[in-house]
Amino acid sequence: MNPTDTAMDQRLEALEPEAPGAPRRMVLNMGPQHPSTHGVLRVILELDGEIVTRAQPDIGFLHTGIEKQAEALGWQQVVTITDRMDYLANLSNNLAYVLPVEKLLQIEVPPKAQWMRVLLAELSRINSHAVWLGTHALDLGAMTVFFYCFREREELLRLFEMFSGQRMMTSYIRIGGLALEPPRGWDRAVRKFIRSFPEKVNEYEALLRENPIFLKRTQGVGYAPLEQLLDLCVTGPMIRAAGLQWDIRKAEPYSSYDQFDFEIPVRQESDVYARFLVRLEEMRQSARIVEQALDGMPEGPWKADAPRVVLPDREKMKTQMEALIYHFKIVTEGVRVPAGEAYVPVESPRGEIGFYVVSDGGTKPWRVFMRTPSFGNLQSLPALFEGRLIADTIAALGSMDFVLGDVDR
Repeated sequence: MNPTDTAMDQRLEALEPEAPGAPRRMVLNMGPQHPSTHGVLRVILELDGEIVTRAQPDIGFLHTGIEKQAEALGWQQVVTITDRMDYLANLSNNLAYVLPVEKLLQIEVPPKAQWMRVLLAELSRINSHAVWLGTHALDLGAMTVFFYCFREREELLRLFEMFSGQRMMTSYIRIGGLALEPPRGWDRAVRKFIRSFPEKVNEYEALLRENPIFLKRTQGVGYAPLEQLLDLCVTGPMIRAAGLQWDIRKAEPYSSYDQFDFEIPVRQESDVYARFLVRLEEMRQSARIVEQALDGMPEGPWKADAPRVVLPDREKMKTQMEALIYHFKIVTEGVRVPAGEAYVPVESPRGEIGFYVVSDGGTKPWRVFMRTPSFGNLQSLPALFEGRLIADTIAALGSMDFVLGDVDR
């Protein structure tokens, strides 16, 4: 018999009532399947009639070993696997990784590259929230919102492709700056999207905010008190929907966020509806940040002047022997990062993400530990499920907005 099956049988047996004569409760598997569980997640539910008395998330079906893979890759190569964790916010992942590495290297990233990073991270936040809203509404039976949100998402993916050549796994934010110089006409394309986007958010709101069916499916559903969410290490929109005004972009600014004017949406209800309102307003605030980045974008280089770390320009390689040598050494030997350790948190669409990187002075990381928001947020699942109707589980599950690639590392 498979040892894994034996362990699972023992866990299922533990869910059965032990007291003689106690009412028999049903144990139900929810998942693993993709469409209704937002990733390859299995939830073991114990039911007393239609009430969930116990909920146990079972993760690991999507395990990739990314943290271990990072130890076998060069420092720049690790960027590519950060794309594949939270694939809806890959640019936020890129940024969270390169910041601590740049801290160890003591590289000063040019202002233009910093502002471009902010702009791209906020477009990524809009993209992620649009996918969440469309799929969450679809879970609750609202199909039109799904089409509207994916209409905007398609425009955003075209922008990402314009910058990097890839729609999703862009690897565009690199150690020292950006992977490529921003393409010709990028500002006009971004401005065209961002000018019309606030009206699109108004459409989402008009369809759902006062919809009686949506209100009954979300208000008072999936409630968890702020203190419990803090104990479970929940971050991001979930914690802000519970009344805590905490956003790393404001609390611990990085990559020039201190130069932008925006607000932190907060609600007090801590239910599915509150999380919907917070994310809706966050999309508006992200559009506001993008507009400021467009209007105030600094001139100058898009990558740091660090010849031993950043690949030199192609034109320089044609005329300068030193540039050609540095290119050859970086490509063949890799980048050497001074020994030390660093951690820089970033506010991703799902909450706090950070990479604790450790260097022994070599060309590969000694350790890359990933603090991802989806893992912490998923711990709140029992608190949101237990004592509630089974009919409300999908609404509560979707409101967490986790990505299993962000959990199973």
